[in-house]
Amino acid sequence: MYPITIWSASVQEKINNCSIVVGKQHLNFAFNVYNTGDSLWVVAEWPAGSKVAFRTAFTPNDDLSVLDITENGNDLLFNLGSAAGKFTVNLQFPDQHNPVLRYTTHLTPEIPMFIPFWPRDILPLTAIGEIQNTAGTIHAEQVGTRSGNLFFSLTKPITGSVFYFQNLTALADYCEDTKTSAGGLVGGQWPELGFTLPATESDPLLAGKGYVISDAFVHFTTQIPTDQVQMMKQFLNSTALIYLLIPRPVTKYHNWLTTVEKGLNDLSNHKGCWAYGGGNSFLNAYVADYKTPAEIMVQLAVLLPLIEYQNWKGKPHRVYKEMNAGFALFYDKKMKTISRWLPVMEDNLDKSEEQKEERVMDSWYLHHPLVNLARLAQMKDKNAEKLLMDSIDYAIKVARHFNYQWPVFYKMDTLEVKKAETEPGNGGEKDVPGAYAHLMLETWKLTGEQRFFKEALNAVKSLEGLGFDLFYQANNTAFSAGALLKLYKETKNEQYLDLSYVCIAGIMKNMQLWDCNYGYGKYYSTFFAVFPLKDAPYTAVYEETEVFTAFHYYLQEAQDIDILPSVRLLLAEFIRYFIYRAPYYYPVMLPGEMLAEEVKTGEIDSTAWIPLEDLKDGWEKSGEVGQEVYGAGTALSIVPRQYFKVPNEDFIIFVDYPTSNFKVSKNKSLTFQVIGIASLNCNFIILPGKTRKEQKFTTSVNNGKSKWLILKPSNSENTLTFSIAGNQKVKVEW
Repeated sequence: MYPITIWSASVQEKINNCSIVVGKQHLNFAFNVYNTGDSLWVVAEWPAGSKVAFRTAFTPNDDLSVLDITENGNDLLFNLGSAAGKFTVNLQFPDQHNPVLRYTTHLTPEIPMFIPFWPRDILPLTAIGEIQNTAGTIHAEQVGTRSGNLFFSLTKPITGSVFYFQNLTALADYCEDTKTSAGGLVGGQWPELGFTLPATESDPLLAGKGYVISDAFVHFTTQIPTDQVQMMKQFLNSTALIYLLIPRPVTKYHNWLTTVEKGLNDLSNHKGCWAYGGGNSFLNAYVADYKTPAEIMVQLAVLLPLIEYQNWKGKPHRVYKEMNAGFALFYDKKMKTISRWLPVMEDNLDKSEEQKEERVMDSWYLHHPLVNLARLAQMKDKNAEKLLMDSIDYAIKVARHFNYQWPVFYKMDTLEVKKAETEPGNGGEKDVPGAYAHLMLETWKLTGEQRFFKEALNAVKSLEGLGFDLFYQANNTAFSAGALLKLYKETKNEQYLDLSYVCIAGIMKNMQLWDCNYGYGKYYSTFFAVFPLKDAPYTAVYEETEVFTAFHYYLQEAQDIDILPSVRLLLAEFIRYFIYRAPYYYPVMLPGEMLAEEVKTGEIDSTAWIPLEDLKDGWEKSGEVGQEVYGAGTALSIVPRQYFKVPNEDFIIFVDYPTSNFKVSKNKSLTFQVIGIASLNCNFIILPGKTRKEQKFTTSVNNGKSKWLILKPSNSENTLTFSIAGNQKVKVEW
């Protein structure tokens, strides 16, 4: 029997003794509304009879009166009166094919009002007996300012599952006026679950102003997952289902062609981006951080996207030669591997953090630069290939030493564990086996040596059964998903495909599917942002960029595979919103008042097109961690993936979705395939050159089932913009 609070002790009895105000049937579920005096409840009843109650309105020490009910088809609008103010509750069933309930509650206070406490809005009910006799499993809940998700299954009585999503974007006015945050609001302890309003302390709600105090979407199923894979798939499917129903911000085009050149200019010329050691210049990790030794990850995290951009541009940038000259100096001949820190500068380490000690390695950190070396080697860079092959056996030795279950930190020379677990009892960096498998597969692709493929197979066994615990760091989990998909394609073993879904679900759980439009959050978008770590208090540009590139890779690899539609939808949409949000990591795009005065590492130059590492909740200033030089890869990564040059023409194609099969014909036409799903649209833009007046463009689409359909653009002086659906083929003629 579970303990409950005084707020819930009498709910079951009150509902049992109440008459139904109004009832609705939607598909196989019944939804009955009860007024218990202090609360208006909607009770959802499964086909087998089990129930869960949702509190849509609440007034303590008072009685709610139902003033009127307006019915419009399947929608119900309740006007409620109380001493505290007026409530409206709108009940909707927005999906004709799935049992989804939406309830939106507005409160207009009669007088300036504090809300020091608000009870959670979900209670499971029994057919007879007490609430505390129910039992269930909570699979996921909100952490910090991530999505307002709650996913749970009812196991006593055996019922099914509930996916609850609170649209936290709607709370902007409430949070703005009360100076509160929408973080950590959705969760609870069984049996009292769901959403609670942030407590107001110093700033009240304003009299006479209407506030949205809840906008909940609830998906009901009769399924109870029997293992971690089923649970993660169910989480992904429900997330995608609700995603199609929630309000989403409109994206605007940002000129990344200009941004990338401004960023390269500042990267090249800003003295704060560079340090000197071992006879070469190296990128600092953060602007004006001259104390910390050069790191190999930082160099390669910028060099690789720079090469991608150069290949797209068709000519090298002057900074390339300087960046490419010195990374071989990171090789430690004694240990026969690359090291994190430039060996000749290790004496400068201040030991202020665990990893800032000589020869201490963060487990994921070894594999990341080796993967980039492998990719450079695949581009015929012989120096990179030599450095990779001279280091790869060390990486294998470490993997086998730790039995493919890596700690957080270890000594590179002795393999002594310096920090075993992220938190006591939680184990080490659990997604590193996937990142290591990614490295092994890239090396196998380069060399053809079967031993690397076998290493990948051995490593991913450590990912089994972890569920959401697999996620440690967003970019490495995303790389893991791609490696697992590749293993599935090579072996046809469904287990690897399922594990790739587990990785993606872990990333989606660490997303922010709402816009923080209060405080400083009014100046930038947070919708569909990913957090770098499961407990990170901010989103980070470097990890987000690498998730962006990893999702591109995953969708490209999955074109000929029947993957979950929810995965295809969510990955394509993340890519679209990242392109829209990423400019706001640049301090130039933000008001100076929201930039941190005290910076952990280096300094912030608000005039430089070098991104901040961190964007935070709307009440906190951003850039506190530093201005991240290795985040300079962001624009360099976006342009080659979203912009397409046409040989011998001066116009450029931009698409904010992932695409494939971009082909240009001799007869003044081109075609490409948009990746995604047909129920969502993306933006396709033609950026004409100087000869626009002399060119006429005809754009048409085909979904493979009908004739070509000619589209009409939304014209502006400089662009031709089209809205096109995912999973379509596009043709442009001129």
